[in-house]
Amino acid sequence: MSIFTGAGVALVTPFKENGEVNFEKLEELIDFQINNGTDAIIICGTTGEASTMTHEEHLECIKVCAEYVNKRVPVIAGTGSNCTDTAIYLSQEAQKYGADGLLVVTPYYNKATQKGLIAHFEAVAHSVDLPIIMYNVPGRTGCNIQPQTAATLAKSVDNIVAIKEASDNISQVAQLMYLSEGALDVYSGCDDQIVPILSLGGKGVISVLSNVAPQETHDIVATYLEGNVKESARLQLKYLDLIKALFCEVNPIPAKEALNLMGFEVGPLRMPLTPMEPANLQRLKESMIAVGIQVK
Repeated sequence: MSIFTGAGVALVTPFKENGEVNFEKLEELIDFQINNGTDAIIICGTTGEASTMTHEEHLECIKVCAEYVNKRVPVIAGTGSNCTDTAIYLSQEAQKYGADGLLVVTPYYNKATQKGLIAHFEAVAHSVDLPIIMYNVPGRTGCNIQPQTAATLAKSVDNIVAIKEASDNISQVAQLMYLSEGALDVYSGCDDQIVPILSLGGKGVISVLSNVAPQETHDIVATYLEGNVKESARLQLKYLDLIKALFCEVNPIPAKEALNLMGFEVGPLRMPLTPMEPANLQRLKESMIAVGIQVK
């Protein structure tokens, strides 16, 4: 059974000006998402700047999110690491704190072999009872989960149930669908590929766009699954310029800037991320205005 179907938001983590996590603002963002159609909350992923958090901050964000969401939608906690023991620790703690599922990225920097990836994901999965979404984003990690590897894990480990595919390679996704034979739910990890991945049998998207356009991102998936492919494609293309603007600098720099432009006051980035270049900021503003998002 799928953890969720539709659009899950890869939620930013709001910070105060002094750098602390702003939990009050986090709750505001959660309400904004749920009230506008988001189908799942993904906390402490790439967009949430988890790589700059201490373990204590990371786990407190998961705890606060799970408690505040209170089962209104599934909460999926990012618990991946390039250290298998650390990924196990974070995953076990996230389960204690009430997460409904886990998003586990491939080990970055280490660049594990495919055999190493199987051993890593098996170890994490066997340490918890929660369903796991593998996260394949080779552009960030330097490591690609090959379709056969993902299919092998899905068929041999009961709680490895899905993959967030951000390889940007539709041919690879098609091969993955073929080899997994329905054993693996696939979520687009690229907002500009929601409809293409749905057309191959995907379950939805784990989305950066949802931070600023939750209802619209939900609608791209929902209208497709209702059979209105033409309308879904129209929405996908309508938001294409905004999607590109949200990735014109490394994520989540533009996403946080966009939310600040909308008045959410999600605060600064943590270094080594830095504010947007003026030309890119202007591009972001224009792309938001073009789709009807009000900016300051």
